Amino acid sequence: MSIAEALLPEFDTEFADTRKFLALVPNDKLTWKPHEKSMELGKLAWHLSDFSGWGTDAFKKDVLEYKSENATNMANEWKDKTREKMLERFDTNFKIARESLWSTSDEKWPQRWRMVWDGRVFIDETRMNVYRKWVMSHMVHHRAQLGLYLHLNEIAIPELYGPSANGK
Repeated sequence: MSIAEALLPEFDTEFADTRKFLALVPNDKLTWKPHEKSMELGKLAWHLSDFSGWGTDAFKKDVLEYKSENATNMANEWKDKTREKMLERFDTNFKIARESLWSTSDEKWPQRWRMVWDGRVFIDETRMNVYRKWVMSHMVHHRAQLGLYLHLNEIAIPELYGPSANGK
């Protein structure tokens, strides 16, 4: 069994679970946040909708480069988006990411992958570590944040690993 073949069941499950949370994002609460230092609900959901894109970058590229001049656009990109746009982005990129994962050869998993911001290296790890930490664990972390935001807005969250407080 290839590495990609072994990873696909978890990939499919975790991304399907993330989609369940995104489908609950209330369009009338996109600017809501639980604390002044917190991210707005819409910004968090928009970020979460991009994890399938992160996956594709981890599988297809060896280096992902950003520049500070793009940071403002990236920070405000979510502002005119709706739940429907977030789901469309997620679904479109999920298909590409899944195919990219499937086509990643065993030889590529131990190779180095880097994220560079204005020439400064922020991530320099094996592709496997990037996939586990920066795609999967990072996505689950933000999904949990979104779950709390939804819960605080009295939106019942799905049961994933057992019963939720809402019994949904």
